[in-house]
Parts: sequence; C-alpha cells; structure tokens
Amino acid sequence: MPLGSRPKGVIEHPPNPKEELIRVQIMVRENNVEQALRVLKKKMQREGIFRELKIRKNYEKPSERRAREKSEAIRRQRKLDRKRREREG
Repeated sequence: MPLGSRPKGVIEHPPNPKEELIRVQIMVRENNVEQALRVLKKKMQREGIFRELKIRKNYEKPSERRAREKSEAIRRQRKLDRKRREREG
C-alpha cells in the first residue's frame, strides 16, 4: 500500500498469534434479518466481543491492564460469594 493512501487514524496490525479468533455464525431463516441481527447481538454480548472492542478502543498500559483485570477478578469473586450466601440462606 503506498504511503499516505491509508485513511487517517487507521492502523494495520499483523495478527497476534496469542489472541484467540472468535467466529460467530448466524443462520437467517425465512429472510428474517431483524431476528438474525438480534441473535447475533446476543451471541456477541455473551462472547464479550462488545466489551473487548470498548477496551481496545484506546491503548491501555500494561499496569492499567493488570489493575483492571485484578479489579474484575475481585468483582467476580464478590458476585460468586453473594450468590453462594443467597443459596445457603
């Protein structure tokens, strides 16, 4: 690609072998595209794709990433503890 022909703000990265490739496939039945889009959005939400896009929108320093992951782990643990206490009574 000639220099300067890339749109401003677009950065091309080679694929990272450490990253997992997520493939989501949706079947469109009876030309019902709206239903297929709802299903696609739900699957993407479950896979965490929207969240990943939001995180990757801007560069995150490794120290910030570690702090975020630690706080997420604490949040998950608290949620599990809350559910466990709820089941036990």
